Amino acid sequence: MTAGALIARPGDLALAGPLGSLDAYLERVGRIPVLSREDERALAERFRSQGDLQAARELVLSHLRFVVHIARGYSGYGLPMGDLIQEGNVGLMKAVKRFDPAVNVRLVSFAVHWIRAEIHEYVLRNWRLVKIATTKAQRKLFFNLRRLKKNLSWLSAEETLAVARDLGVSPGEVTEMEKRLAARDLSFDPAPEADDEEVYSPAAYLPAPDADPAGQVEEAESADDSSERLRGALSRLDTRSRDIVQRRWMSEDKATLHELAAKYGVSAERIRQIESSALGKLRGLMAA
Repeated sequence: MTAGALIARPGDLALAGPLGSLDAYLERVGRIPVLSREDERALAERFRSQGDLQAARELVLSHLRFVVHIARGYSGYGLPMGDLIQEGNVGLMKAVKRFDPAVNVRLVSFAVHWIRAEIHEYVLRNWRLVKIATTKAQRKLFFNLRRLKKNLSWLSAEETLAVARDLGVSPGEVTEMEKRLAARDLSFDPAPEADDEEVYSPAAYLPAPDADPAGQVEEAESADDSSERLRGALSRLDTRSRDIVQRRWMSEDKATLHELAAKYGVSAERIRQIESSALGKLRGLMAA
């Protein structure tokens, strides 16, 4: 079962989430009756045994109000409530697909995990431009620490230890996550709003790889020295060997072995031998 399959019918657009007016969506969802335990079980069995999508739709629709209730608990992250509800609805659909009525628990109790998991993923993807928590332990710490810190300033050493003990993590992990929570996003290279405005951004403080003057001078001197040594080594080759090396390795329009063979009236293999010998002499002269 996919979200697309569930939202295929025009009458079930509430499944998609509050795409238009949030108030209208909430009012519409509030009018959908809650299923009794018996009706819920019967619908779940129809969907599980027969693949009845209508039964799945009724299960999802009757639980949309619970998604709204859970999504409201994440309103403090500054993210659109409509988007939070949409993500929660995706989690509800996944829960309906996996729900087994034989376990004898209500669907809402089973679906809470899936709804929260989808909302958590959305919050972590969008709360900061840079991911603030990537591992399972960091995600748990993120949500719990933010809840614990609502009425606190920076944690003291004792508070850090207490939080670490309660959450089963190290004090260092608590401190690192606290720093991430306190940080704010900053554009890497923002454009000034006015022509005469100076903008100080991270891009302005990153050195270029070749910014060291000493390194630039050293590289330039090394290149000059290598060029001079190469010219001296080439001058010590015979005319034919020097011409072959220059035409084969130092010209933009490089000559082929056959072109040089035609020029000197020898075979291409002989040109290759002369080239190989000349390159060997050059390496020896350059290393001396």
